[in-house]
Amino acid sequence: MGRQWGPSMKVAEQAGCVVSASRAGQPDAGSWSCSGVILSRSPGLVLCHGGIFTPFLRTGSAALTRTGATFLPGDSCSDDLRLHVQWRSTAASPAGRAEQELPGLCTPQCASLGLEPGAASRARARPLQPPRPAQLLLLLSCPAFRSHFARLFGAEAAEQWHFVSSAPDDAVSEEEEEDQLRALGWFALLRVRPGAAAAAAAATVAAERRGPAVAVAPLGTVAKGSPLLACGSPFGAFCPDIFLNTLSRGVLSNAAGPLLLTDARCLPGTEGGGVFAARPAGALVALVAAPLCWKAREWVGLTLLCAAAPLLQVARSALARLHPGSASLSALLPPEVGAPRGPPLRDLGPPWAAAAVLVECGTVWGSGVAVAPRLVVTCRHVAPREATRVLVHSATPKNVAIWGRVVFATQETSPYDIAVMSLEEDLNGVPTPVPAEHFHEGEPVSVVGFGVFGQACGPSVTSGILSAVVHVDDTPVMLQTTCAVHGGSSGGPLFSTRSGDLLGIVASNTRDNNTGATYPHLNFSIPITVLQPALQRYSQTGDLGGLRELDHATEPVKVVWRLQRPLPEVPRSKL
Repeated sequence: MGRQWGPSMKVAEQAGCVVSASRAGQPDAGSWSCSGVILSRSPGLVLCHGGIFTPFLRTGSAALTRTGATFLPGDSCSDDLRLHVQWRSTAASPAGRAEQELPGLCTPQCASLGLEPGAASRARARPLQPPRPAQLLLLLSCPAFRSHFARLFGAEAAEQWHFVSSAPDDAVSEEEEEDQLRALGWFALLRVRPGAAAAAAAATVAAERRGPAVAVAPLGTVAKGSPLLACGSPFGAFCPDIFLNTLSRGVLSNAAGPLLLTDARCLPGTEGGGVFAARPAGALVALVAAPLCWKAREWVGLTLLCAAAPLLQVARSALARLHPGSASLSALLPPEVGAPRGPPLRDLGPPWAAAAVLVECGTVWGSGVAVAPRLVVTCRHVAPREATRVLVHSATPKNVAIWGRVVFATQETSPYDIAVMSLEEDLNGVPTPVPAEHFHEGEPVSVVGFGVFGQACGPSVTSGILSAVVHVDDTPVMLQTTCAVHGGSSGGPLFSTRSGDLLGIVASNTRDNNTGATYPHLNFSIPITVLQPALQRYSQTGDLGGLRELDHATEPVKVVWRLQRPLPEVPRSKL
């Protein structure tokens, strides 16, 4: 994962754990599990997702939606609640110790995977600790998170969004879905009870206490587009030998107060898992609130997070009110490191990201990129008619809206889906990106656009690699990336993450015509090298001739953009 991730990986793996909840004396009632973060080891304090507690709430999940509720005491759950926490030892094990302590796979279900007994234990150097009982101290939530969630995902938009840990077509009862939605912004603070095994293994416990302490990144410290490392356990307590503390990397895609989004790919069961920054190294940025979400029955490919700092502020306040003399517990909650730079909504991250703008053309909107102070490029399907008035919104250095008109749009028969707009005023303070001259498959890239949320919280940044460069006659005519691209991202810029150079204009993602499914991580962009000579000619002389040539692309180029295989030879008439 690169040298920069070494410290963060160590902290993430040593802080990660899995939490399970069950009913005492009712083995057939099932169990619930999620991921968690170890905040302190002596005594053990763990922060995890609150969704696994909804079946145990005395007054039902409606208690989570009570106006002004920021926390609930541990006794809000029934007396039959039993909690267990499991993690890996932070101490290095002597050779063979893992096999001695864990002679087989961790759970009977793991055997169904067809793995050799003991294979998982040998694959992971640090042994699993036995599950330890824990006590629920309090359930807590961040009011600002819930407020921003209601603004972005509520009202009329609510019907389009789906957050439960299953696909929209899976069999989930309305009651279960409602419970999960109510618990979306709730987390739980637990105290781990030391077991007999822990008391006997004094050396191991001492080594665990020496593990690196978790520190928290203050809200606003991590910029949009900054790399993040998510650590969680897919499928919760199922087969922790295999899945405990699985890592995924992405960037901070967007932020609305403490409601954060990342393109790190998480799975059901990672709810409550920690998300860490590369800088400050290993700082806890957020916890996973919803690993999967769908919009209009399409997987978005983004993970919903709740910032850790405001959650811990609520925890300190709640501990003081619920547990007199809890100063010792509050003191064990991790400190914040670094100073906030400013409100996250104003922080657009990398300077090249500021070139992305939102384009409104009548009732249609999409993304665009400013290639000159008064020149914006977008897709034809966003602004399809020449001479049409458009409104361009820039989010930096301040929110402005400038009128312009479409001076050129390719014909529908052209493979290149491009429109060019001339603005009535300069986009002051918006940097003009440097157009790339070469493309390198495998290089890290980023897409910036207004997909998913439109103008509600500024442009989103998604990361990936340049997975393919398609050539016709040795000329690049299509770029393919693994960045998550959504409806509304069309016309936005594709950048090289390393250099910040403009690589292309996002044209589309991929749709399966048979099923209707959209794949956000397989998408296509028009190389900037196709457009740059014509744009430069128009910018200098006002001559549209170079742009008009885009309507006369060769048949091989049209075949590429139709996603068709060219015929081996031109068919001949039999007459």
